[in-house]
Amino acid sequence: MIIAQYTVYGLFFLMELCALAAFSYWGFHLNKGWFLKLLFGIGTPLLVAIFWGAFIAPKANFPVIIPVRIILQLIIFALATASLYFSGNSKLAVIYGVVVVIGMILMYTGGC
Repeated sequence: MIIAQYTVYGLFFLMELCALAAFSYWGFHLNKGWFLKLLFGIGTPLLVAIFWGAFIAPKANFPVIIPVRIILQLIIFALATASLYFSGNSKLAVIYGVVVVIGMILMYTGGC
């Protein structure tokens, strides 16, 4: 049982890292100048990481109740999926979206 829980925690951490990578990929693949690509490619994941650490992380500075945390996580993961889709990686977006749904279900329903 403990192994399954830590596996779900590991999956969730990887989903978070993939969300940051998706935001960075989206930023660097904009059809804009190099300055805006650099700004969005580095700035967007940085802002998301700051937001995650402030409100969603287990040791957040401003912790929120569980239902609000779930909603915020879903928003971040949905935006990461959309960023992959709009960057031209629709297959990867679908795969990531499915993994996110499975991970969220396992994390919050005790499916492990």
